[in-house]
Amino acid sequence: MAAYLVTGTDTDAGKTLVTSGLLALARRKGLSTLGLKPVASGSEPTDAGLRNTDALALQACSHPAVPYATVNPHAFSPAIAPHLAARDAGVTLTLDALSESMREGLALGRDLTLLEGAGGWRVPLNAREDLSGLATQLALPVILVVGLRLGCISHARLTAEAIRADGLRLAGWAGSLVDPAFGNDEGLYRDNLATLARTLDAPCLGVVPHLPACDPPALAAAAADHLELPDDH
Repeated sequence: MAAYLVTGTDTDAGKTLVTSGLLALARRKGLSTLGLKPVASGSEPTDAGLRNTDALALQACSHPAVPYATVNPHAFSPAIAPHLAARDAGVTLTLDALSESMREGLALGRDLTLLEGAGGWRVPLNAREDLSGLATQLALPVILVVGLRLGCISHARLTAEAIRADGLRLAGWAGSLVDPAFGNDEGLYRDNLATLARTLDAPCLGVVPHLPACDPPALAAAAADHLELPDDH
Protein backbone atom coordinates (compact mmCIF):
# COMPACT_ATOMS: atom_id res chain seq x y z
CA MET A 1 0.00 0.00 0.00
CA ALA A 2 1.21 3.51 -0.80
CA ALA A 3 -0.34 6.93 -0.28
CA TYR A 4 0.72 10.43 -1.31
CA LEU A 5 -0.58 13.97 -1.09
CA VAL A 6 -0.65 15.67 -4.50
CA THR A 7 -0.12 19.43 -4.51
CA GLY A 8 0.43 21.97 -7.24
CA THR A 9 2.38 25.10 -7.95
CA ASP A 10 -0.90 27.02 -8.18
CA THR A 11 -4.57 26.76 -8.97
CA ASP A 12 -5.21 25.06 -12.33
CA ALA A 13 -1.70 23.58 -12.42
CA GLY A 14 -3.05 20.22 -13.59
CA LYS A 15 -3.33 18.42 -10.24
CA THR A 16 -6.47 16.50 -11.12
CA LEU A 17 -5.16 15.54 -14.55
CA VAL A 18 -1.93 14.14 -13.10
CA THR A 19 -3.67 12.54 -10.11
CA SER A 20 -6.24 10.79 -12.28
CA GLY A 21 -3.50 9.82 -14.74
CA LEU A 22 -1.44 8.18 -11.98
CA LEU A 23 -4.51 6.33 -10.74
CA ALA A 24 -5.32 5.16 -14.27
CA LEU A 25 -1.73 3.97 -14.66
CA ALA A 26 -1.98 2.03 -11.42
CA ARG A 27 -5.16 0.37 -12.69
CA ARG A 28 -3.31 -0.74 -15.83
CA LYS A 29 -0.87 -2.49 -13.55
CA GLY A 30 -3.70 -4.30 -11.79
CA LEU A 31 -3.54 -2.23 -8.61
CA SER A 32 -6.47 -1.09 -6.48
CA THR A 33 -6.83 2.68 -6.31
CA LEU A 34 -8.45 5.52 -4.42
CA GLY A 35 -8.53 9.24 -5.17
CA LEU A 36 -9.43 11.63 -2.35
CA LYS A 37 -10.32 15.32 -2.53
CA PRO A 38 -10.92 16.48 1.07
CA VAL A 39 -12.10 19.99 0.15
CA ALA A 40 -13.45 21.18 -3.20
CA SER A 41 -14.68 24.64 -4.17
CA GLY A 42 -16.52 25.37 -7.39
CA SER A 43 -19.11 22.61 -7.05
CA GLU A 44 -22.41 22.31 -8.90
CA PRO A 45 -25.81 21.44 -7.38
CA THR A 46 -27.27 18.05 -8.35
CA ASP A 47 -30.13 15.90 -7.10
CA ALA A 48 -27.59 14.11 -4.90
CA GLY A 49 -26.10 17.35 -3.52
CA LEU A 50 -23.11 19.47 -4.49
CA ARG A 51 -20.70 17.73 -6.83
CA ASN A 52 -17.24 18.86 -7.93
CA THR A 53 -15.92 17.85 -11.34
CA ASP A 54 -12.38 17.20 -10.06
CA ALA A 55 -13.68 15.00 -7.25
CA LEU A 56 -15.92 13.13 -9.70
CA ALA A 57 -12.89 12.48 -11.90
CA LEU A 58 -11.06 10.99 -8.91
CA GLN A 59 -14.10 8.94 -7.94
CA ALA A 60 -14.20 7.50 -11.48
CA CYS A 61 -10.55 6.45 -11.11
CA SER A 62 -11.14 4.72 -7.75
CA HIS A 63 -11.41 0.92 -7.93
CA PRO A 64 -13.21 -0.75 -6.27
CA ALA A 65 -15.81 2.02 -6.42
CA VAL A 66 -16.53 4.22 -3.41
CA PRO A 67 -19.34 6.69 -2.57
CA TYR A 68 -18.81 10.33 -3.47
CA ALA A 69 -18.71 11.35 0.20
CA THR A 70 -15.67 9.14 0.72
CA VAL A 71 -13.79 10.99 -2.00
CA ASN A 72 -14.99 14.50 -1.22
CA PRO A 73 -16.48 15.08 2.24
CA HIS A 74 -16.56 18.88 1.85
CA ALA A 75 -17.90 20.45 -1.36
CA PHE A 76 -18.65 24.16 -1.65
CA SER A 77 -20.41 26.07 -4.42
CA PRO A 78 -18.30 29.19 -5.07
CA ALA A 79 -14.98 28.77 -6.86
CA ILE A 80 -13.00 30.62 -4.22
CA ALA A 81 -10.38 29.75 -1.60
CA PRO A 82 -11.61 26.83 0.56
CA HIS A 83 -11.48 28.71 3.86
CA LEU A 84 -13.59 31.53 2.41
CA ALA A 85 -16.05 29.13 0.79
CA ALA A 86 -16.40 27.28 4.08
CA ARG A 87 -16.90 30.52 5.99
CA ASP A 88 -19.63 31.64 3.61
CA ALA A 89 -21.33 28.25 4.06
CA GLY A 90 -21.13 28.51 7.85
CA VAL A 91 -18.70 25.58 8.06
CA THR A 92 -15.51 25.41 10.12
CA LEU A 93 -12.78 23.31 8.56
CA THR A 94 -10.05 21.89 10.80
CA LEU A 95 -7.07 19.67 10.16
CA ASP A 96 -8.14 17.25 12.88
CA ALA A 97 -11.59 16.71 11.35
CA LEU A 98 -10.27 16.43 7.79
CA SER A 99 -7.52 14.07 8.87
CA GLU A 100 -10.07 11.81 10.52
CA SER A 101 -12.18 11.59 7.37
CA MET A 102 -9.10 10.98 5.22
CA ARG A 103 -7.93 8.21 7.57
CA GLU A 104 -11.19 6.40 6.84
CA GLY A 105 -10.25 6.39 3.16
CA LEU A 106 -6.67 5.37 3.85
CA ALA A 107 -7.94 2.53 6.02
CA LEU A 108 -9.49 0.94 2.91
CA GLY A 109 -5.97 -0.23 2.18
CA ARG A 110 -5.84 0.43 -1.57
CA ASP A 111 -2.58 -0.28 -3.37
CA LEU A 112 -2.36 3.39 -4.34
CA THR A 113 -4.18 6.25 -2.62
CA LEU A 114 -3.73 9.82 -3.82
CA LEU A 115 -5.03 12.72 -1.76
CA GLU A 116 -5.36 15.83 -3.93
CA GLY A 117 -5.05 19.22 -2.29
CA ALA A 118 -6.63 22.50 -3.38
CA GLY A 119 -4.73 25.28 -5.12
CA GLY A 120 -1.09 25.51 -4.08
CA TRP A 121 0.84 24.47 -1.00
CA ARG A 122 -0.03 27.40 1.29
CA VAL A 123 -3.81 27.45 0.79
CA PRO A 124 -5.43 28.29 4.15
CA LEU A 125 -7.88 25.91 5.76
CA ASN A 126 -8.86 28.33 8.52
CA ALA A 127 -7.29 31.28 10.33
CA ARG A 128 -4.53 29.12 11.84
CA GLU A 129 -4.06 26.07 9.65
CA ASP A 130 -3.15 25.31 6.04
CA LEU A 131 -4.54 22.44 3.99
CA SER A 132 -0.96 21.22 3.47
CA GLY A 133 -0.95 20.27 7.15
CA LEU A 134 -2.81 17.12 6.14
CA ALA A 135 0.44 15.71 4.77
CA THR A 136 2.07 16.23 8.16
CA GLN A 137 -0.81 14.82 10.19
CA LEU A 138 -1.15 11.79 7.93
CA ALA A 139 2.61 11.35 7.41
CA LEU A 140 2.28 11.43 3.63
CA PRO A 141 5.07 12.03 1.12
CA VAL A 142 4.23 14.67 -1.49
CA ILE A 143 3.95 14.66 -5.28
CA LEU A 144 4.27 18.13 -6.83
CA VAL A 145 2.45 19.01 -10.05
CA VAL A 146 4.16 21.84 -11.90
CA GLY A 147 1.87 23.85 -14.14
CA LEU A 148 4.15 24.47 -17.12
CA ARG A 149 3.81 28.12 -17.99
CA LEU A 150 5.93 31.27 -17.78
CA GLY A 151 7.19 31.62 -14.19
CA CYS A 152 6.85 27.95 -13.34
CA ILE A 153 10.49 27.43 -12.35
CA SER A 154 10.35 29.86 -9.44
CA HIS A 155 6.91 28.64 -8.38
CA ALA A 156 8.09 25.03 -8.43
CA ARG A 157 11.32 25.68 -6.52
CA LEU A 158 9.58 27.75 -3.86
CA THR A 159 6.92 25.06 -3.42
CA ALA A 160 9.53 22.31 -3.14
CA GLU A 161 11.42 24.37 -0.56
CA ALA A 162 8.23 24.88 1.47
CA ILE A 163 7.41 21.16 1.36
CA ARG A 164 10.85 20.25 2.68
CA ALA A 165 10.79 23.08 5.24
CA ASP A 166 7.64 21.45 6.64
CA GLY A 167 9.66 18.27 7.21
CA LEU A 168 8.04 16.33 4.37
CA ARG A 169 9.53 14.22 1.61
CA LEU A 170 9.09 15.25 -2.02
CA ALA A 171 8.52 11.86 -3.63
CA GLY A 172 8.47 13.23 -7.16
CA TRP A 173 7.16 15.89 -9.50
CA ALA A 174 5.22 15.89 -12.74
CA GLY A 175 4.83 18.61 -15.31
CA SER A 176 1.53 19.57 -16.92
CA LEU A 177 1.57 21.84 -19.96
CA VAL A 178 -1.24 24.21 -19.03
CA ASP A 179 -0.14 26.92 -21.47
CA PRO A 180 0.33 25.42 -24.97
CA ALA A 181 2.28 28.49 -26.09
CA PHE A 182 4.92 27.69 -23.47
CA GLY A 183 5.91 24.64 -25.50
CA ASN A 184 6.06 26.36 -28.89
CA ASP A 185 9.84 26.81 -28.78
CA GLU A 186 10.89 23.17 -28.42
CA GLY A 187 14.49 23.94 -27.45
CA LEU A 188 13.52 26.48 -24.82
CA TYR A 189 10.83 24.12 -23.52
CA ARG A 190 13.39 21.34 -23.06
CA ASP A 191 15.72 23.78 -21.30
CA ASN A 192 12.96 24.73 -18.85
CA LEU A 193 12.26 21.06 -18.10
CA ALA A 194 15.98 20.40 -17.62
CA THR A 195 16.19 23.29 -15.16
CA LEU A 196 13.23 21.91 -13.21
CA ALA A 197 14.77 18.44 -13.13
CA ARG A 198 18.08 19.82 -11.87
CA THR A 199 16.73 22.21 -9.24
CA LEU A 200 13.82 20.25 -7.77
CA ASP A 201 16.10 17.36 -6.73
CA ALA A 202 13.32 14.78 -6.93
CA PRO A 203 12.33 12.14 -9.50
CA CYS A 204 10.35 13.36 -12.51
CA LEU A 205 7.23 11.20 -12.87
CA GLY A 206 6.55 12.49 -16.35
CA VAL A 207 5.36 15.48 -18.34
CA VAL A 208 1.76 15.59 -19.56
CA PRO A 209 1.28 17.58 -22.78
CA HIS A 210 -1.69 19.84 -23.39
CA LEU A 211 -4.51 17.39 -24.08
CA PRO A 212 -7.69 18.04 -26.07
CA ALA A 213 -10.86 18.29 -24.02
CA CYS A 214 -12.68 14.98 -23.59
CA ASP A 215 -14.45 13.03 -20.87
CA PRO A 216 -12.54 12.48 -17.58
CA PRO A 217 -11.82 8.74 -18.08
CA ALA A 218 -10.33 9.42 -21.51
CA LEU A 219 -8.26 12.30 -20.13
CA ALA A 220 -6.98 10.10 -17.31
CA ALA A 221 -6.03 7.38 -19.78
CA ALA A 222 -4.26 9.89 -22.03
CA ALA A 223 -2.35 11.38 -19.09
CA ALA A 224 -1.32 7.90 -17.92
CA ASP A 225 0.55 7.42 -21.19
CA HIS A 226 3.01 10.13 -20.10
CA LEU A 227 3.46 9.22 -16.43
CA GLU A 228 5.17 6.67 -14.22
CA LEU A 229 4.46 5.73 -10.64
CA PRO A 230 6.85 6.78 -7.85
CA ASP A 231 9.74 4.38 -7.38
CA ASP A 232 8.82 3.75 -3.76
CA HIS A 233 5.31 2.64 -4.64
